[in-house]
Amino acid sequence: MAGERELNAVYVIAAEEPALVETGPGADGPVVLKALGRLGLGPNDLAHLVVTHIHLDHAGGAGALLRRFSRAVIWVHERGAPHLADPTRLVASTARTYGERRMREFFGETEPCDPSRIRPVADGARIPLGDRMLQVLHTPGHASHHVALHDDASGAVFTGEAMGSYLPWATCVRPALPPPEVDVEAALASIGRIRARRPRLLLASHQGPIREVDAMLDLGAERIRAWAGSVRDALEDDPDADEDRLTELLARRARTEYEHDSGAPFDPDRYDALGSIRMNAQGLSRYWRKRCEGDQAS
Repeated sequence: MAGERELNAVYVIAAEEPALVETGPGADGPVVLKALGRLGLGPNDLAHLVVTHIHLDHAGGAGALLRRFSRAVIWVHERGAPHLADPTRLVASTARTYGERRMREFFGETEPCDPSRIRPVADGARIPLGDRMLQVLHTPGHASHHVALHDDASGAVFTGEAMGSYLPWATCVRPALPPPEVDVEAALASIGRIRARRPRLLLASHQGPIREVDAMLDLGAERIRAWAGSVRDALEDDPDADEDRLTELLARRARTEYEHDSGAPFDPDRYDALGSIRMNAQGLSRYWRKRCEGDQAS
């Protein structure tokens, strides 16, 4: 994605009713279709698309894939379902965050999904794939409608961005706390929900399989607390601290963490290719300022 390897992942479940977990963005549709073709999945074979949330890097390619795979349906949290049917507001929000040009370069076109083929789900729902099943875990924090998916056959959990992003080339975990729906307490609780399933394997959307389950869940929670605490402390010292200052603060932390985890020099361009440090600064600043307003109001 965005010209980078090991940045974004989609997963094929080789079930009796084959499923794709995440679709990738519209821009990467040809890559996904080519890979599915190599696996022998033609237009009549794929039965299900399942997305952890509706952000364009996870679900932007859904509409085009539904056109290609005419028998497939798409499963999404009920709060996200309307935005798959009509992605106008979602695309506009993404453009505000990324900028119009960068959004188009990263994500390409986002087509609407046929409402009759959307299957809304909520916490605890079971998605049947014939000979196996996915159980839906509501895992807000990154987004209010975010879900993780527990595969009963493999014992794996598809984490989306519930624990943040895993950078396999650096064995590094980084928070994913962008505006407008970041919720630090909910994110930590969601990691706890995933841990409670005792998964044998984590399958991160950014990016790849994680076998050190407990260690990486611990690290994800630790990083969320650390980044959130840094922004909170900065705002307590200076309530008028601007976005540039908060971004610089988190960039220093990111460099230290990356070099500690990887033992290699910090690669800021690759690290920042998706879900930038600045977006975390924006999201956490918004979160703490809203919390402060709420405390003052009460």
